[in-house]
Order: sequence, then structure tokens, then C-alpha cells
Amino acid sequence: MNLANAVLAVNDDLPIRTSAAVHSGKVRSVYWLTESDSQRLIASQGYDVPIDTPLAVMVISDRISAFDCVWKAQGGLDGVPGKGTALNAISNHWFDLFKQNGLADSHILDIPHPFVWIVQKAQPIMIEAIGRQYITGSMWRAYHNGDREFCGITLPEGLQKDSKLQNLLITPSTKGVLKGIPDVQEADDANISRKSIVDHFGRFNFKSVDDVALYESLLKQGFDVISGALAKLDQIFVDTKFEFGYVKDRTGRDKLIYMDEVGTPDSSRIWDGEAYRNGQVIENSKEGFRQLLLKQFPDPDILLNKNRMPERFALAKDNLLPQEVLLQVSKTYMDIAEKIIGKPLALNADPRQEIIDVLNSKYALID
Repeated sequence: MNLANAVLAVNDDLPIRTSAAVHSGKVRSVYWLTESDSQRLIASQGYDVPIDTPLAVMVISDRISAFDCVWKAQGGLDGVPGKGTALNAISNHWFDLFKQNGLADSHILDIPHPFVWIVQKAQPIMIEAIGRQYITGSMWRAYHNGDREFCGITLPEGLQKDSKLQNLLITPSTKGVLKGIPDVQEADDANISRKSIVDHFGRFNFKSVDDVALYESLLKQGFDVISGALAKLDQIFVDTKFEFGYVKDRTGRDKLIYMDEVGTPDSSRIWDGEAYRNGQVIENSKEGFRQLLLKQFPDPDILLNKNRMPERFALAKDNLLPQEVLLQVSKTYMDIAEKIIGKPLALNADPRQEIIDVLNSKYALID
């Protein structure tokens, strides 16, 4: 198999009929469908949403980002083989498990292809909802440097690196730059306290102050469901990011749902249980790639210091990684995905053409 063809690095130029400009993020691209196509699919596919609900096709890629940069390898390998398939498969598995456990719905209405979701439009909560069960990463670095308060939560003295916290901590940060909210830094990914969210719930797009407690409950329940399932596989769910938003149910009422992806190696840290019990941390998530990058370059402060972003972008642009680096990341993603879903995953030989074919033949969405 030609690995370059099997990798979908560019996902914002597919000939999908849209009603707005394609929104391309670090990993996913969103194609908003025309009103007539949305209504046609709702009727023909039997989606359980109001007939006037805007729909989108969300296409994942195999790009890998870390430290706010996209990284590529030598030999034209512009992404990680199997990464998109693995991320979607893991999210699909957890969303199904959430439904089985009576938790909230997600924004996903249909899965035409391993790289593709058809989703309903949601009004996002402007919070990156982060749950932490262990002290590691940026929290440990800040704690080690003397910080004891995180998002309004005071941590005790004497914690050790990578140790389990007494309780699951919710440490939210801003999703995008929010301006004019007292005590909230006007920056993306700025830490925020629960008090700020409650006092200004409408500014974060909550419909009511009671929904602040609801999002916290859904985060904790979702974390517990994933953590319990991973524990059965002798994997440790260390921390994760959830995103939430509102959609309309069939009667037109607002309901809070899970958005984006959940419990993936991109949005979470997952450690091998046996290794941890033996005093070693083995990452089954993107954190292993981050640590590799920190060791790859002589001045890791470029990757950690947000005041050096121009240097960081130049570093990623001008340094193609060895192919074996991205192939090892591929193995990490595919292995943990197969462990979670309980069956093998196959690489798609030509995902771009496969996506076009299925969206044309079954959904008539290709121009």
C-alpha cells in the first residue's frame, strides 16, 4: 500500500455541496450542507431532529498537531496512517457506551465512512471542559513551580509527579477568546473558575445557570464510563477534554449534548496500567509524541513558551520528522483503538476517493 495515498492530510477541498465556506480546524473540516440537502437527508435517512435542522458533513484527517503546530515527515508523509480512522472509531465506541448508560446524546447523526460524520448544528458552550484524575503535564509543571490554585481549586502540598489525585478535578478553560468577562483572561485556552462560569453563565453560552451543574455531571459521568471501561483493559484514563453544546430535539426543545470527540488519544492521556504499577509511564496517547518532540530539538522552550510562537511555527515548518516517528505514532493510535473497540482496524487505501464515492452514491452530496 502507498502510505502517502492512504493518509488524508488535506480534508477541506472535497467536492461536497455546501452552503458556506468550509471550516477547517487542526484535525477536522466541516462542510455545512444547503438547506434543501439538510431537509432531504433528514427525511430520507430518518434523522431524529426537527426538519429545519442545519446539517454538516464533518471529515477527519490524518494530520497530527502538537504544541499548536502541524507536523509532517520525510518522504511526503504528511500525516499519521490510520489516525483518523482510529480517532473516529474510538469516539463512536464511547458515544455508543454513553447512550447505553443513559448519558447525553452527541451531535453525530450518521457515519457514512470511517473518516466521516454527518452531524447536526449545535450551539457550542465556550468552555474546554477538562477532567483530571492524575497530576501530570502542564498542571504538574505549574504545581512544581509553586502554583497551588487551578481554576479556583486549591491543591494540597506534597503531591508527586504523575500521582493520582484524591478526586476528579474539573479544570475548565476558555474555548476561543472571550472578552469583557471579569477575572477571565482574554485569551484562548485561559483557565477559568467555576465561580466565573456561574456568575456569567450566559457569556459562556449556557441557557441557564442549572446547566453549569449539568455539564459538570455529564463530564464526571462520561469520565467514569470511559475510565471504567479502560480499567478492564488495564489502561488508566488520566485526563481528558470534553466539549458540550446545545441542539434541538424533535419537539424543538434545547438539550445539552457531547460534541467533538471523546476519550481519544488526541483529547486524552491514557497510560498502560501494568507499566504504571511498576513505576513507569507508557503513553498510549498523543502525549508520547509531545514528549518525543521535546527531546527532538535542542531548545524545548520553543515548544512550551507561548511567547515564542513565531519560532515554534518555523520549527514545525522547517523540520520534517523521520518517517519512523509518525509510523510509531500510527502504531500507538491503531493499537489503543483496536484494544478499545475489540476488533482490528484496517487502513483505508484511498480515503479521499472512498469518501467522495459514498457521499455521492448514498447521499447525493457531491457536485
